[in-house]
Amino acid sequence: MLDIPVLTIDGPSGSGKGTVSRAAARALGWGLLDSGALYRLVALAARRAGIDLHDERRVAHLAQSMDIQFGSTASGAEIVRLGGEEVTTDIRTESAGNDASKVAALPAVRRALLDRQRGFARPPGLVADGRDMGTVVFPDARVKIFLTASAAERAQRRYKQLKEKGVAATLAALSSEIAERDRRDTERAAAPLVASQDAVVLDSTGMTIEAVIERILSIVRERIGPAQSR
Repeated sequence: MLDIPVLTIDGPSGSGKGTVSRAAARALGWGLLDSGALYRLVALAARRAGIDLHDERRVAHLAQSMDIQFGSTASGAEIVRLGGEEVTTDIRTESAGNDASKVAALPAVRRALLDRQRGFARPPGLVADGRDMGTVVFPDARVKIFLTASAAERAQRRYKQLKEKGVAATLAALSSEIAERDRRDTERAAAPLVASQDAVVLDSTGMTIEAVIERILSIVRERIGPAQSR
């Protein structure tokens, strides 16, 4: 794994790391790990099995044993399956995100997913999107980014995304949910959301997605070189 270049992109909810990570992976020709999707799948599997999200032992067992597949359509759109059933839309709701934040606070669940996440590191490289990619999952990653933005901007971005999808939402409710998720993520005992000491902290407030992507790719080129970043 040490010979495989890894770019980690961590950050709080609504920072844009998912969009940026997918774009960076495409530009570099590397694989992508959407760690948030794993926690959303764990939460969804627990809900469907009637398991309390605070039942650490049973939720951790699900995290180890669940049958999941990640893929894409011919046009590049993501496809996620749980137990053979497509759940792409189910795991992208606001409630799924809040559930994921709850199960992610369980130490046994994080341990259960650790090896599975590290298994995504394959040639020619990996872009890993999450909240503890640079601090816990890939501490030796060659390039680490901590992507953030003001809470107000993150809520506004999420509101715009939901409106474009035709999903009813209010800015006040989204702001409250983001604040609560920030609190859970930063205060949890297991792998709290924090910038790695060797990460580049990038505040995207007021920046376009294109500008953020180009800045990250330039950092990759500086630290890894053009030969390994294409």
